[in-house]
Amino acid sequence: MSPYTVCLHDAEALPSSARIKAECIFAGALERRLGGAQSVATTYKTWIDAAECTADILTAEAAETASRWHAAVREAEQAALRDVGHFEGTPHFDIRLARP
Repeated sequence: MSPYTVCLHDAEALPSSARIKAECIFAGALERRLGGAQSVATTYKTWIDAAECTADILTAEAAETASRWHAAVREAEQAALRDVGHFEGTPHFDIRLARP
């Protein structure tokens, strides 16, 4: 079982096969950039935790991880949506961590 799931939202005009392909490309790009599925989940969790704490208690390591997360997501979104074409809406990917 994967430690996270990905869902493309606001892309209702896309056929299911294109949506699923984009979700797989997005997840694959994240995993290549961050070092595997478990690393994606760990990095995402660290990013969430960093976003919820104040700057004075944010560790340098957490700040670096959060920075890596943003770059990885941008790259993954570009790869996943590159061949989708233009359609109405603002597509975005939702990532959910598996429950322990």
